[in-house]
Amino acid sequence: MAATEQDIQSGKMSRWYKPDLDINQSFREILEKYSGIPPDQVLSHINAVRDKAWAIHPYPCVGQGQFLSPTTAQHALYPEIVQRLQTGEEKFLDLGCAFGQDIRRLVVDGVDSANCYGSDLLPDFIDLGYELFQDKGKLQTKFFAGDVFDESSALGELNGTVDIISANAFFHLFNWDMQKKASLRVVKLLKPKEGSLVVGRQLGNQKPGEQSRWTNQGTAYRHDMASLQRFWDEVGEEVGARFRVDGFEQIVDELRNKAGESTLTWMEFSVRRMS
Repeated sequence: MAATEQDIQSGKMSRWYKPDLDINQSFREILEKYSGIPPDQVLSHINAVRDKAWAIHPYPCVGQGQFLSPTTAQHALYPEIVQRLQTGEEKFLDLGCAFGQDIRRLVVDGVDSANCYGSDLLPDFIDLGYELFQDKGKLQTKFFAGDVFDESSALGELNGTVDIISANAFFHLFNWDMQKKASLRVVKLLKPKEGSLVVGRQLGNQKPGEQSRWTNQGTAYRHDMASLQRFWDEVGEEVGARFRVDGFEQIVDELRNKAGESTLTWMEFSVRRMS
């Protein structure tokens, strides 16, 4: 059931709803310089759009304002991504793009929006992205709404044409088998050549394995860097290619237990096609 305005105001769902949002400079720059939102209206504008999204999809990433931090721009390979896309000869796909904040950051950094694509299961996020960034009719990015696992979806028109795919907080939603299915779909979207790239951040674990999802519905596989390389070795065997995994892990401090222990990590990863 969708959250109502009354739920928001009463704090009924306050576990995930953060009343006072932190706006980093990168996101503020997008809204002020790209979207033309006056500085003194930035916060109220964000809150208005966030509450519309929350009323439809009360997800933690919405309630806590995690979309206010363009994740791809924080990746170690972001300078390479921008440099490659600025040539105008490569294409970028944000898989699970939500409001499309990473795409707008790329555009601010000099990338042609026509060479960027976004995909999300929920069309509401795509529509609210236009409202958030005030660029309906300006942004030339094509968005696809639908299930990435649906081979018959319109996303298929990109098969074999994408150079760089960003997948933040995406693969970690699924168990090993579903991650394999998603990864094979990703490989199908990428150009079948050396240098094709997948980047992202996701939850991992120093003790890799299947773990209960926070929704208590099924399991999700949490990798460490070694298991992620093994995983992509298996993907490579199935498609006749070789992939190299790079990245790092950091303990998620806010989820340490009372003894100060945690095995849960944030992983920043890249998967580069080597052959």
